[in-house]
Amino acid sequence: MKVVCVGGGPAGLYLAILLKRQDPSHHITVHERNPEGSTYGWGVTYWRGLLDRLHTHDPASARALAGASVRWSDGVAHVRDLTTRHSGDEGFGIGRHRLLELLAARARALGVHLEYGSDTGPGDLPADADLVVAADGVHSALRTRHAEHFGTRLTTGRNRYIWLGTTKVFDAFTFAFVATEHGWIWCYGYGYAPDRSTCVVECAPETWTGLGLDRAPEADGLALLETLFADVLDGHPLIARSGGDIRAQWLNFRTLTNRTWHRGNLVLIGDAAHTTHYSVGAGTTLALEDAAALAGALHDHAALPHALAAYERERLRALLPVQSAARHSAQWYENLTRYIDLPPDRMFALLGQRHSPLLPYVPPGLYYRVDRAAGRVEALRRLKRWLGPRVARAVQARTPASHGGAVHPGDGVPGPVGGSGSTPSRTG
Repeated sequence: MKVVCVGGGPAGLYLAILLKRQDPSHHITVHERNPEGSTYGWGVTYWRGLLDRLHTHDPASARALAGASVRWSDGVAHVRDLTTRHSGDEGFGIGRHRLLELLAARARALGVHLEYGSDTGPGDLPADADLVVAADGVHSALRTRHAEHFGTRLTTGRNRYIWLGTTKVFDAFTFAFVATEHGWIWCYGYGYAPDRSTCVVECAPETWTGLGLDRAPEADGLALLETLFADVLDGHPLIARSGGDIRAQWLNFRTLTNRTWHRGNLVLIGDAAHTTHYSVGAGTTLALEDAAALAGALHDHAALPHALAAYERERLRALLPVQSAARHSAQWYENLTRYIDLPPDRMFALLGQRHSPLLPYVPPGLYYRVDRAAGRVEALRRLKRWLGPRVARAVQARTPASHGGAVHPGDGVPGPVGGSGSTPSRTG
Protein backbone atom coordinates (compact mmCIF):
# COMPACT_ATOMS: atom_id res chain seq x y z
CA MET A 1 0.00 0.00 0.00
CA LYS A 2 0.92 3.62 -0.44
CA VAL A 3 0.03 5.32 2.84
CA VAL A 4 0.08 9.05 3.47
CA CYS A 5 -0.15 10.08 7.11
CA VAL A 6 -0.77 13.75 7.85
CA GLY A 7 0.49 14.50 11.34
CA GLY A 8 3.66 13.37 13.08
CA GLY A 9 2.31 12.91 16.60
CA PRO A 10 2.21 9.63 18.54
CA ALA A 11 -0.73 8.21 16.56
CA GLY A 12 0.73 8.84 13.11
CA LEU A 13 4.25 7.71 13.96
CA TYR A 14 3.17 4.55 15.76
CA LEU A 15 0.81 3.56 12.94
CA ALA A 16 3.67 3.97 10.46
CA ILE A 17 5.89 1.76 12.64
CA LEU A 18 3.31 -1.01 12.90
CA LEU A 19 2.42 -0.99 9.20
CA LYS A 20 6.10 -1.20 8.23
CA ARG A 21 6.58 -4.09 10.63
CA GLN A 22 3.65 -5.91 9.06
CA ASP A 23 4.87 -5.41 5.51
CA PRO A 24 8.18 -3.66 4.70
CA SER A 25 6.98 -3.16 1.10
CA HIS A 26 4.42 -0.56 2.22
CA HIS A 27 5.39 2.94 1.07
CA ILE A 28 4.60 5.18 4.05
CA THR A 29 5.16 8.92 4.31
CA VAL A 30 4.45 10.94 7.45
CA HIS A 31 3.97 14.68 6.91
CA GLU A 32 4.43 16.95 9.93
CA ARG A 33 3.89 20.68 9.53
CA ASN A 34 6.25 21.69 12.36
CA PRO A 35 10.05 21.48 12.15
CA GLU A 36 11.54 18.36 13.69
CA GLY A 37 12.04 18.70 17.44
CA SER A 38 9.80 21.76 17.80
CA THR A 39 6.81 20.08 19.42
CA TYR A 40 4.98 21.94 22.18
CA GLY A 41 4.31 20.28 25.48
CA TRP A 42 5.78 19.01 28.70
CA GLY A 43 5.43 15.45 29.92
CA VAL A 44 2.78 12.82 29.30
CA THR A 45 2.01 9.82 31.46
CA TYR A 46 1.01 6.27 30.83
CA TRP A 47 0.54 3.11 32.88
CA ARG A 48 1.83 -0.43 33.03
CA GLY A 49 -1.10 -1.84 31.05
CA LEU A 50 -0.28 0.29 28.01
CA LEU A 51 3.41 -0.62 28.16
CA ASP A 52 2.53 -4.33 28.22
CA ARG A 53 0.32 -3.91 25.16
CA LEU A 54 3.00 -1.98 23.29
CA HIS A 55 5.45 -4.82 23.90
CA THR A 56 3.14 -7.18 22.00
CA HIS A 57 3.02 -4.87 18.96
CA ASP A 58 6.63 -3.66 18.74
CA PRO A 59 9.03 -4.69 21.52
CA ALA A 60 11.79 -2.36 20.29
CA SER A 61 9.80 0.86 20.64
CA ALA A 62 8.27 -0.34 23.92
CA ARG A 63 11.74 -0.94 25.40
CA ALA A 64 12.91 2.47 24.24
CA LEU A 65 9.84 4.13 25.76
CA ALA A 66 10.25 2.38 29.11
CA GLY A 67 13.97 3.17 29.23
CA ALA A 68 13.36 6.90 28.75
CA SER A 69 10.56 7.19 31.31
CA VAL A 70 10.46 7.99 35.01
CA ARG A 71 8.26 5.92 37.31
CA TRP A 72 6.17 6.29 40.45
CA SER A 73 3.53 4.29 42.29
CA ASP A 74 2.19 6.70 44.93
CA GLY A 75 -0.28 9.54 44.83
CA VAL A 76 -0.19 12.49 47.24
CA ALA A 77 -2.93 15.02 47.91
CA HIS A 78 -2.42 18.33 49.72
CA VAL A 79 -5.63 19.99 50.91
CA ARG A 80 -5.04 23.26 52.73
CA ASP A 81 -2.38 22.25 55.30
CA LEU A 82 -3.25 18.53 55.37
CA THR A 83 -1.59 15.79 53.33
CA THR A 84 -2.51 12.19 52.54
CA ARG A 85 -0.58 9.60 50.54
CA HIS A 86 -1.83 6.40 48.91
CA SER A 87 -0.15 3.68 46.92
CA GLY A 88 -1.57 3.05 43.46
CA ASP A 89 -0.71 1.60 40.08
CA GLU A 90 2.74 1.92 38.57
CA GLY A 91 2.82 5.11 36.52
CA PHE A 92 5.32 6.35 33.94
CA GLY A 93 6.15 9.85 32.73
CA ILE A 94 8.04 10.86 29.61
CA GLY A 95 8.58 14.19 27.89
CA ARG A 96 6.44 14.64 24.80
CA HIS A 97 9.50 15.75 22.85
CA ARG A 98 11.40 12.62 23.90
CA LEU A 99 8.45 10.35 23.07
CA LEU A 100 8.20 11.74 19.54
CA GLU A 101 11.97 11.55 19.12
CA LEU A 102 11.94 7.83 19.98
CA LEU A 103 9.01 7.03 17.72
CA ALA A 104 10.51 9.01 14.83
CA ALA A 105 13.84 7.19 15.17
CA ARG A 106 12.10 3.82 15.18
CA ALA A 107 10.00 4.76 12.13
CA ARG A 108 13.08 5.90 10.21
CA ALA A 109 14.93 2.71 11.08
CA LEU A 110 12.09 0.72 9.52
CA GLY A 111 12.11 2.77 6.32
CA VAL A 112 9.27 5.25 6.91
CA HIS A 113 9.68 8.59 5.11
CA LEU A 114 9.33 11.50 7.54
CA GLU A 115 8.83 14.96 6.09
CA TYR A 116 8.96 17.81 8.60
CA GLY A 117 7.94 21.36 7.81
CA SER A 118 5.39 19.86 5.41
CA ASP A 119 2.05 21.65 5.80
CA THR A 120 -0.03 19.14 3.86
CA GLY A 121 -3.65 20.14 3.36
CA PRO A 122 -6.56 18.44 1.59
CA GLY A 123 -5.42 19.79 -1.78
CA ASP A 124 -1.85 18.54 -1.40
CA LEU A 125 -2.50 14.80 -1.09
CA PRO A 126 -1.17 12.49 -3.79
CA ALA A 127 -3.93 11.11 -5.99
CA ASP A 128 -2.41 7.62 -5.99
CA ALA A 129 -2.45 7.13 -2.20
CA ASP A 130 -4.24 3.94 -1.15
CA LEU A 131 -4.82 5.22 2.38
CA VAL A 132 -4.81 8.75 3.81
CA VAL A 133 -4.56 8.97 7.60
CA ALA A 134 -5.76 12.15 9.30
CA ALA A 135 -3.50 12.28 12.36
CA ASP A 136 -3.41 16.07 12.32
CA GLY A 137 -4.95 16.66 15.72
CA VAL A 138 -8.07 18.24 17.09
CA HIS A 139 -8.07 21.02 14.49
CA SER A 140 -7.63 18.52 11.65
CA ALA A 141 -7.96 20.22 8.26
CA LEU A 142 -8.69 16.86 6.61
CA ARG A 143 -11.57 16.19 8.97
CA THR A 144 -12.89 19.76 8.91
CA ARG A 145 -13.24 19.64 5.12
CA HIS A 146 -15.82 16.85 5.56
CA ALA A 147 -17.11 17.74 9.02
CA GLU A 148 -20.74 17.10 8.07
CA HIS A 149 -19.92 13.59 6.86
CA PHE A 150 -17.93 12.77 9.99
CA GLY A 151 -20.59 14.25 12.27
CA THR A 152 -18.04 16.30 14.16
CA ARG A 153 -19.14 17.80 17.47
CA LEU A 154 -17.28 19.97 19.98
CA THR A 155 -18.45 20.53 23.56
CA THR A 156 -16.76 23.13 25.78
CA GLY A 157 -16.12 22.49 29.46
CA ARG A 158 -16.55 25.07 32.21
CA ASN A 159 -13.24 25.22 34.06
CA ARG A 160 -10.08 27.02 33.01
CA TYR A 161 -6.73 25.25 32.92
CA ILE A 162 -3.11 25.92 31.95
CA TRP A 163 -0.36 23.42 31.13
CA LEU A 164 2.99 24.34 32.71
CA GLY A 165 6.38 22.88 33.48
CA THR A 166 8.52 23.10 36.59
CA THR A 167 12.01 22.15 37.75
CA LYS A 168 10.45 20.63 40.87
CA VAL A 169 10.66 16.84 40.42
CA PHE A 170 7.66 15.19 42.08
CA ASP A 171 8.33 11.71 43.49
CA ALA A 172 4.61 10.85 43.31
CA PHE A 173 1.59 11.92 41.32
CA THR A 174 0.82 15.07 43.29
CA PHE A 175 -2.41 17.01 43.78
CA ALA A 176 -2.61 20.32 45.61
CA PHE A 177 -5.90 22.07 46.41
CA VAL A 178 -5.61 25.66 47.62
CA ALA A 179 -8.45 27.82 48.99
CA THR A 180 -8.47 31.49 47.97
CA GLU A 181 -10.91 34.28 48.66
CA HIS A 182 -12.22 33.74 45.13
CA GLY A 183 -12.63 29.96 45.34
CA TRP A 184 -10.52 26.87 45.00
CA ILE A 185 -7.58 26.43 42.63
CA TRP A 186 -5.68 23.17 42.24
CA CYS A 187 -2.80 21.59 40.38
CA TYR A 188 -1.71 18.15 39.22
CA GLY A 189 2.03 17.50 39.16
CA TYR A 190 4.05 14.53 37.92
CA GLY A 191 7.66 13.94 36.90
CA TYR A 192 8.63 13.13 33.35
CA ALA A 193 12.42 13.60 33.37
CA PRO A 194 15.21 13.59 35.98
CA ASP A 195 14.98 17.39 36.22
CA ARG A 196 11.45 18.28 35.08
CA SER A 197 7.79 17.81 35.94
CA THR A 198 4.50 18.78 34.39
CA CYS A 199 2.18 20.99 36.45
CA VAL A 200 -1.40 21.48 35.26
CA VAL A 201 -3.35 24.20 37.08
CA GLU A 202 -7.15 24.31 37.00
CA CYS A 203 -9.89 26.44 38.56
CA ALA A 204 -13.46 27.59 38.07
CA PRO A 205 -13.95 30.63 35.82
CA GLU A 206 -14.98 32.77 38.80
CA THR A 207 -11.70 31.97 40.55
CA TRP A 208 -9.73 32.65 37.36
CA THR A 209 -11.20 36.13 36.96
CA GLY A 210 -11.29 36.86 40.70
CA LEU A 211 -7.57 36.21 41.02
CA GLY A 212 -6.90 38.37 37.96
CA LEU A 213 -5.41 35.50 35.98
CA ASP A 214 -7.55 36.46 32.99
CA ARG A 215 -5.66 39.73 32.57
CA ALA A 216 -2.32 39.26 34.32
CA PRO A 217 0.88 39.44 32.22
CA GLU A 218 2.60 36.08 31.91
CA ALA A 219 5.28 36.81 34.52
CA ASP A 220 2.77 38.12 37.06
CA GLY A 221 0.43 35.16 36.52
CA LEU A 222 3.27 32.67 37.05
CA ALA A 223 4.42 34.53 40.17
CA LEU A 224 0.92 34.34 41.64
CA LEU A 225 0.65 30.61 40.92
CA GLU A 226 4.09 30.02 42.42
CA THR A 227 2.92 31.75 45.59
CA LEU A 228 -0.32 29.78 45.76
CA PHE A 229 1.46 26.44 45.30
CA ALA A 230 4.64 27.31 47.21
CA ASP A 231 4.21 24.37 49.60
CA VAL A 232 4.45 21.77 46.82
CA LEU A 233 6.91 23.61 44.56
CA ASP A 234 9.52 24.01 47.31
CA GLY A 235 10.86 27.21 45.79
CA HIS A 236 11.05 25.88 42.23
CA PRO A 237 9.70 28.03 39.40
CA LEU A 238 6.80 27.36 37.06
CA ILE A 239 7.72 27.53 33.38
CA ALA A 240 5.29 28.70 30.69
CA ARG A 241 7.36 28.10 27.56
CA SER A 242 8.52 24.66 26.51
CA GLY A 243 10.34 25.74 23.37
CA GLY A 244 10.67 28.69 21.02
CA ASP A 245 8.13 31.44 21.39
CA ILE A 246 5.17 29.15 22.11
CA ARG A 247 3.77 29.89 25.55
CA ALA A 248 1.17 28.20 27.67
CA GLN A 249 -2.32 29.69 27.64
CA TRP A 250 -5.36 29.45 29.87
CA LEU A 251 -7.91 27.36 27.98
CA ASN A 252 -11.29 25.72 28.34
CA PHE A 253 -11.37 22.00 27.72
CA ARG A 254 -13.29 20.86 24.67
CA THR A 255 -14.55 17.40 23.84
CA LEU A 256 -14.33 16.31 20.22
CA THR A 257 -16.48 13.45 18.98
CA ASN A 258 -17.21 12.11 15.49
CA ARG A 259 -20.13 9.98 14.41
CA THR A 260 -17.98 8.11 11.88
CA TRP A 261 -14.23 7.90 11.46
CA HIS A 262 -13.70 7.17 7.78
CA ARG A 263 -14.69 8.44 4.35
CA GLY A 264 -13.50 6.63 1.25
CA ASN A 265 -9.76 6.07 1.76
CA LEU A 266 -9.53 8.76 4.48
CA VAL A 267 -9.49 7.65 8.12
CA LEU A 268 -9.30 9.58 11.41
CA ILE A 269 -6.94 8.63 14.22
CA GLY A 270 -5.93 10.07 17.59
CA ASP A 271 -7.06 13.59 18.47
CA ALA A 272 -8.47 14.06 14.97
CA ALA A 273 -11.05 11.42 15.90
CA HIS A 274 -11.67 12.08 19.59
CA THR A 275 -10.51 13.87 22.71
CA THR A 276 -11.03 13.06 26.38
CA HIS A 277 -10.58 15.19 29.48
CA TYR A 278 -6.97 15.16 30.65
CA SER A 279 -7.96 14.20 34.18
CA VAL A 280 -8.57 10.61 33.04
CA GLY A 281 -5.13 10.62 31.49
CA ALA A 282 -6.00 8.85 28.26
CA GLY A 283 -4.78 11.08 25.42
CA THR A 284 -1.58 9.39 24.32
CA THR A 285 -2.79 5.95 25.36
CA LEU A 286 -5.83 6.24 23.11
CA ALA A 287 -3.74 7.57 20.23
CA LEU A 288 -1.38 4.58 20.38
CA GLU A 289 -4.26 2.16 20.77
CA ASP A 290 -5.98 3.70 17.74
CA ALA A 291 -2.82 3.06 15.73
CA ALA A 292 -2.62 -0.55 16.89
CA ALA A 293 -6.28 -1.17 16.11
CA LEU A 294 -6.04 0.37 12.63
CA ALA A 295 -2.89 -1.61 11.82
CA GLY A 296 -4.61 -4.78 13.03
CA ALA A 297 -7.72 -4.16 10.96
CA LEU A 298 -5.68 -3.50 7.83
CA HIS A 299 -3.82 -6.77 8.44
CA ASP A 300 -7.01 -8.80 8.99
CA HIS A 301 -9.12 -7.41 6.12
CA ALA A 302 -7.92 -7.40 2.53
CA ALA A 303 -10.58 -4.93 1.40
CA LEU A 304 -9.93 -1.37 2.63
CA PRO A 305 -13.62 -0.50 3.27
CA HIS A 306 -14.01 -3.59 5.46
CA ALA A 307 -10.79 -2.79 7.34
CA LEU A 308 -11.79 0.81 8.07
CA ALA A 309 -15.29 -0.23 9.15
CA ALA A 310 -13.85 -2.86 11.50
CA TYR A 311 -11.39 -0.32 12.95
CA GLU A 312 -14.18 2.18 13.56
CA ARG A 313 -16.40 -0.39 15.27
CA GLU A 314 -13.61 -1.56 17.55
CA ARG A 315 -12.48 1.88 18.62
CA LEU A 316 -15.93 3.38 19.10
CA ARG A 317 -16.80 0.46 21.35
CA ALA A 318 -13.54 0.79 23.29
CA LEU A 319 -14.06 4.54 23.74
CA LEU A 320 -17.50 4.30 25.37
CA PRO A 321 -16.27 3.64 28.94
CA VAL A 322 -13.41 6.11 28.53
CA GLN A 323 -15.74 8.88 27.40
CA SER A 324 -18.12 8.14 30.25
CA ALA A 325 -15.23 8.25 32.72
CA ALA A 326 -13.97 11.51 31.21
CA ARG A 327 -17.37 13.14 31.49
CA HIS A 328 -17.76 12.19 35.16
CA SER A 329 -14.16 13.08 35.98
CA ALA A 330 -14.54 16.57 34.54
CA GLN A 331 -17.80 17.03 36.45
CA TRP A 332 -16.12 15.94 39.70
CA TYR A 333 -13.67 18.82 39.42
CA GLU A 334 -16.36 21.25 38.30
CA ASN A 335 -18.24 20.33 41.50
CA LEU A 336 -15.18 20.23 43.75
CA THR A 337 -16.93 22.00 46.63
CA ARG A 338 -19.16 18.93 47.01
CA TYR A 339 -16.13 16.88 48.13
CA ILE A 340 -13.42 19.23 49.34
CA ASP A 341 -14.57 19.52 52.97
CA LEU A 342 -14.44 15.77 53.57
CA PRO A 343 -11.45 14.50 55.59
CA PRO A 344 -8.48 14.42 53.17
CA ASP A 345 -8.25 10.62 53.05
CA ARG A 346 -11.95 10.37 52.17
CA MET A 347 -11.77 13.19 49.64
CA PHE A 348 -8.78 11.46 48.07
CA ALA A 349 -10.65 8.16 47.98
CA LEU A 350 -13.53 9.82 46.11
CA LEU A 351 -11.01 11.51 43.82
CA GLY A 352 -10.01 7.98 42.81
CA GLN A 353 -13.71 7.14 42.34
CA ARG A 354 -14.60 10.24 40.31
CA HIS A 355 -15.25 8.17 37.16
CA SER A 356 -18.22 6.50 38.84
CA PRO A 357 -21.65 7.30 37.32
CA LEU A 358 -23.17 6.74 40.77
CA LEU A 359 -21.09 9.27 42.69
CA PRO A 360 -22.92 12.45 41.53
CA TYR A 361 -26.23 11.02 42.78
CA VAL A 362 -25.16 9.75 46.21
CA PRO A 363 -24.12 11.96 49.16
CA PRO A 364 -20.31 11.83 49.23
CA GLY A 365 -20.04 10.59 52.82
CA LEU A 366 -22.55 7.82 52.16
CA TYR A 367 -20.84 6.84 48.91
CA TYR A 368 -17.52 6.55 50.72
CA ARG A 369 -19.00 4.25 53.38
CA VAL A 370 -20.82 2.09 50.84
CA ASP A 371 -17.72 1.86 48.66
CA ARG A 372 -15.60 0.77 51.60
CA ALA A 373 -18.21 -1.83 52.51
CA ALA A 374 -18.47 -2.98 48.90
CA GLY A 375 -14.78 -3.71 48.93
CA ARG A 376 -15.38 -6.22 51.73
CA VAL A 377 -18.74 -7.73 50.73
CA GLU A 378 -19.09 -9.59 47.44
CA ALA A 379 -22.85 -8.96 47.19
CA LEU A 380 -22.33 -5.21 47.38
CA ARG A 381 -19.56 -5.38 44.77
CA ARG A 382 -21.93 -7.18 42.42
CA LEU A 383 -24.66 -4.59 43.06
CA LYS A 384 -22.25 -1.75 42.33
CA ARG A 385 -21.06 -3.38 39.09
CA TRP A 386 -24.68 -3.99 38.04
CA LEU A 387 -26.01 -0.53 38.92
CA GLY A 388 -23.11 1.61 37.68
CA PRO A 389 -23.41 0.88 33.92
CA ARG A 390 -27.19 1.35 34.04
CA VAL A 391 -26.86 4.78 35.59
CA ALA A 392 -24.15 5.66 33.05
CA ARG A 393 -26.38 4.66 30.12
CA ALA A 394 -29.30 6.64 31.52
CA VAL A 395 -27.15 9.74 31.96
CA GLN A 396 -25.58 9.35 28.52
CA ALA A 397 -29.02 9.09 26.95
CA ARG A 398 -29.80 12.54 28.35
CA THR A 399 -26.39 14.03 27.48
CA PRO A 400 -25.11 12.35 24.31
CA ALA A 401 -21.92 14.39 23.98
CA SER A 402 -19.05 13.51 26.29
CA HIS A 403 -17.99 16.33 28.56
CA GLY A 404 -14.44 17.46 28.84
CA GLY A 405 -12.00 16.57 26.07
CA ALA A 406 -8.60 18.11 25.66
CA VAL A 407 -7.91 20.60 22.96
CA HIS A 408 -4.39 21.11 24.15
CA PRO A 409 -1.55 22.06 21.82
CA GLY A 410 0.65 19.48 23.45
CA ASP A 411 -0.97 16.25 24.53
CA GLY A 412 -3.28 14.68 27.00
CA VAL A 413 -1.94 12.77 29.97
CA PRO A 414 -2.36 9.07 29.28
CA GLY A 415 -3.49 6.47 31.77
CA PRO A 416 -6.25 4.06 32.71
CA VAL A 417 -9.65 5.25 33.71
CA GLY A 418 -11.28 2.28 35.38
CA GLY A 419 -10.74 0.74 38.74
CA SER A 420 -12.11 1.19 42.20
CA GLY A 421 -10.98 2.19 45.63
CA SER A 422 -8.73 5.15 46.31
CA THR A 423 -6.21 4.71 43.51
CA PRO A 424 -5.09 8.33 43.15
CA SER A 425 -2.54 7.73 40.42
CA ARG A 426 -5.36 6.92 38.04
CA THR A 427 -5.90 10.62 37.51
CA GLY A 428 -3.03 10.45 35.01
